[in-house]
Amino acid sequence: MQRAPHHRSRSRRGMAAALVAGTMAASLLGGTAATAKPYPEPPSTTLSLPSPPGGENVKVLVFHASATEESPVVNAGIEAIETIGLTGPAAGRFKTEATDDASVFTNATRLGRFNAVVFLTGGGDVLDPEQEAGLEAYVEAGGGFLGIHDAARTEPYSDWFTGLIGARPTTSPATVQRATVEIGDRINPATKNLPLEWKRPDKWLNWATNPTGKVHTVARVREASYKPGTGANGADHPISWCRDYDGGRSFYTGMGGTADSYAETDFRTHLRGALQWTTRISAADCKATIDSNYKAERVTQPNQAGQQDQIGEPHGMVVAPDGRVFYIGRGGGDNSAPVVTDWADPNIGKGLGQIHVYDPKTKKVTLAGALTIFGNKGGGDELIKVEEGLLGIELDPAFETNGWVYLHYTPHSQLNRDTRMAERRVSRFTLDLATNKLDLASEKVLLKWPVQVNSCCHAGGGMAWDSKGNLYIATGDNNSSGFSDGYSGNNPQPNYKGVSFADARRTAGNTNNLNGKILRIHPEPDGTYTLPEGNLFTGEEQAEGGGKTRGEIYVMGVRNPARISIDKKTDILYAGWVGPDAGSPSTVWGPAKYDTFSAITKAGNHGWPFCMGNNQPYRDRNLPDPSKPLGWYNCAAPKNESPNNDGLVNLPPVTGNTIWYSPQGGAPDYPRDANGVPSYKPEEAKYLLPWLKGGGQATMDGPVYRYDAQSASTEKWPEYWDGKWFVGDFYDATESPRHAVVTDPKTVGKGGLPVHAESLKKIIPVGQGGIRNLMDWKFAPDGSLYVLDYGRGFFTSDNQSALWRVTYKGGAPTPAANNLVRKAAQ
Repeated sequence: MQRAPHHRSRSRRGMAAALVAGTMAASLLGGTAATAKPYPEPPSTTLSLPSPPGGENVKVLVFHASATEESPVVNAGIEAIETIGLTGPAAGRFKTEATDDASVFTNATRLGRFNAVVFLTGGGDVLDPEQEAGLEAYVEAGGGFLGIHDAARTEPYSDWFTGLIGARPTTSPATVQRATVEIGDRINPATKNLPLEWKRPDKWLNWATNPTGKVHTVARVREASYKPGTGANGADHPISWCRDYDGGRSFYTGMGGTADSYAETDFRTHLRGALQWTTRISAADCKATIDSNYKAERVTQPNQAGQQDQIGEPHGMVVAPDGRVFYIGRGGGDNSAPVVTDWADPNIGKGLGQIHVYDPKTKKVTLAGALTIFGNKGGGDELIKVEEGLLGIELDPAFETNGWVYLHYTPHSQLNRDTRMAERRVSRFTLDLATNKLDLASEKVLLKWPVQVNSCCHAGGGMAWDSKGNLYIATGDNNSSGFSDGYSGNNPQPNYKGVSFADARRTAGNTNNLNGKILRIHPEPDGTYTLPEGNLFTGEEQAEGGGKTRGEIYVMGVRNPARISIDKKTDILYAGWVGPDAGSPSTVWGPAKYDTFSAITKAGNHGWPFCMGNNQPYRDRNLPDPSKPLGWYNCAAPKNESPNNDGLVNLPPVTGNTIWYSPQGGAPDYPRDANGVPSYKPEEAKYLLPWLKGGGQATMDGPVYRYDAQSASTEKWPEYWDGKWFVGDFYDATESPRHAVVTDPKTVGKGGLPVHAESLKKIIPVGQGGIRNLMDWKFAPDGSLYVLDYGRGFFTSDNQSALWRVTYKGGAPTPAANNLVRKAAQ
């Protein structure tokens, strides 16, 4: 194929002033002044290269020139690549040729035989302008490129080569250090067979500009595992990445800085996979985390003035098998609508909890129905506002045939204004599948329980199904932490007509109370339910006299699990809940507010109000003066000795959680004394998850993505995201979570920390014009992601309240099947 001429413009060619500037740049990039010599403008270069280069008899060129003394890794690297090419399945083998003669890049006949070029180079200029133009022509023709370690210092003046590599080094540690590499891509051939947490020694490079979002990162180095020095990149430190570039394929790894690296089995596995893709032996997705490959668009319009025709006060959603999106409004009205806060008024807190349906086929919204709820009282302090209302929605597993919709709500009709008690219920309704209208008369009340509503907040509300037809129901711990200074909600004294509203031991910590729990029931066709085996209690326990447990409880000790999800492949339950309000830890009372995410594999006690995080205890309070501390709670054997407890005193042991974060940072941990009690001294804190922190914080648990290879959708998220758990926060602050995380199957459900986190803040955009108040998020059957944005007010809907859709536009993995060199290797 005849190539058009390539003209390279290199700013440092020619004059003495440019030479000085080039010398400085070379120093920054790790080169030397000797490499910064002027060159004339490159001549026009025409190369007649096959497109794509190389054929079925796969060949790899290892180019190892250096502007300075040859790197000691060259011989080891060449030997490793040769061995990789001669071993393994026959369909993946190739021949290797090594050279330091740059004239190969102007020899079209020779260059065109290679499927991929490996740069095992040192720093500085190793190509003259015509040779660089030849390399560019090779990539444009569809050639593959693999850069290793110091290749990132090569050709420091070339913008095109910077793009080919993806990033340039800045000040980096010179010594060999052992570090942990997080393998975030479990699909790419270069990483799919590597350990989740790969511990290895190397020379670790820091990047002048972080390439995240512009390249597809397959591996990151964990800076907490070594000393990155002054050029550190932080929690997001890419170390290996790839992307389709300028017509070809580019893979780069910052590893391989020592000769010993090339003798490592795992490092050779890494290089083998990179070469499989760059040579066109196999396809790979190197587009999945490039920000520009995603499109986020608002799909609902603002409400008409004074109405909620498009959306209510956003509070949850579910996607039907046919793609329709059902989303609910909690009960707050339009932001101009009045509210009733006077308990003497029969209409106190009365509102409408709406159910809207968005149909992606017609792009129209239908108001399916509205329930009259208690919860519309506006804002104010915790003795004025409430968060009750329409709190959760789910569709029956057989929804396509029966039209059954499950709603979790607080009916206004059951409000007792005298005692300030209300009823929470989960009911089943029938939807007309043709008209999208809900038959309110069809209500079947499955489950109901009392809640105090004198004080706000934290009502919970999420629901989810497992594969066995069990319905999980997240209920909030509707108690104030304002009477315990924002620490453990364990002040037994504040009450209204004998019902405590500041003692979470009455609710979340009570084995005989359905609040502050995740319940699990099995709905039956007649509108009743049965109890599945494996819940935390059977309800028939005879301990401590009997009658002190509820069989519906699957998880106890959660504060406000507004969102829960279940991975349809593993049946693992994922949940997030909001913590109390203390802004900092206390050596007297315990941890700061921890917002929490947990992967839950079995029934258990998750701690609140006795313990939080990784079993960090609070302190008990004295009576009659609850401002006086008693002993620390024992997370291994907690006791509920509250005068407001009507359940068991001896509780199940506390299970540690997966993610917790405070205003100070992600996963705070402290040195512990002989009794296991943390010091809670801020200066002694260690933050185990440096990629997140809070401040204003409100967890919003998301789904686990499951890639459907059979789906014909062109907008589905790529397979890269398969098995990743989406965790987010209502707020979109810089370090608040909006991430996809990877958990270790060996420790999931046992309090094991995530092993990797990938930011979603450019893909699910934050900030002005973006999704600023994430309220719920769910994947649709077509693999697109729907996100509910609460809006910019509280207890109302406004013109920013909206349903969004995030789709993938990056296309299929490359090379396409007809460009693979060996069909058997597909």
